[in-house]
Amino acid sequence: MSSLIYFFKQSIQGFARNLSTTLGSIITIFLSLFIIGVFLVGATVIDNIVKSVESEVSITAYVSDDAEEADITAMENYIKSLEGVSSISFTTKDQALEDFRNMSSNADIVDELGGNPLPASINIELSDPQLVQEVANQIEESDLFKKIADEDDPADSLKYGQRTVERLFSVTNYIRYIGIALIVLLVFIALVFINNTIRLAIMARRKEIAIMRLVGASNGFIRGPFLMEGALHAIIGSALAILVLELLRRLALPYVTSALMWLPINLDLTTYLLVYGLLVVFGLVIGLIGAVLAMRRYLKI
Repeated sequence: MSSLIYFFKQSIQGFARNLSTTLGSIITIFLSLFIIGVFLVGATVIDNIVKSVESEVSITAYVSDDAEEADITAMENYIKSLEGVSSISFTTKDQALEDFRNMSSNADIVDELGGNPLPASINIELSDPQLVQEVANQIEESDLFKKIADEDDPADSLKYGQRTVERLFSVTNYIRYIGIALIVLLVFIALVFINNTIRLAIMARRKEIAIMRLVGASNGFIRGPFLMEGALHAIIGSALAILVLELLRRLALPYVTSALMWLPINLDLTTYLLVYGLLVVFGLVIGLIGAVLAMRRYLKI
């Protein structure tokens, strides 16, 4: 216990001796961990959004007005037999027009159509959204669907949301790559700052270290204050990052959630606590690695 108190006192003295580099180290760790925290929270939100979009992925197969009822029934039976299909339903032309009327903000548009241009459709719900492309391909290649499809090209008679999910994944992947590159750069800068801070602390205490060697102090006792200093940099930096993230959660997130009510962006407290715990661990790893690298280079014991 007394050794820990000694290590702590020495690390505090190191703070005071090298205030500018210490602040640079702490600020860089804070920025690195803050960005890591933002991306961890963002990745969880994006995962929830993707799952929400995937859960609503379905296929609509539009049917020609001239299609025979027997052919439509046979097509429905074929679709039911496909892997990944959970249920199907049939929407008649009249139902399609009524649905359009209910969704339209201007009911007069429906009255001005001069008839019913909307086709009937088979609506397909999926048990596994990942199979949407496979199911759509099988429907498109079916000779029976080619016979009843609303368009000459069966592909034009199919509507499904896989492209939306793919675009979402494409955008989020670019964001992840940029975020990872930025995090790596900031972590490298943090390691450089910690390395310089520990180097200055070693140089300031070189006479004291020489005396400790003469009196037989253990290597662990000599290294302890520098490891403690690196750990303190990390703890302060991670505490600042957690503080800013918590302020954003309490002050900014309610406004964003209310403005984007249709998106599942509100996370529970457990998720944030997990992120905060990971930030402390990441910070300690960065701080200790920086201290160890500095000691291996500048502390010859």
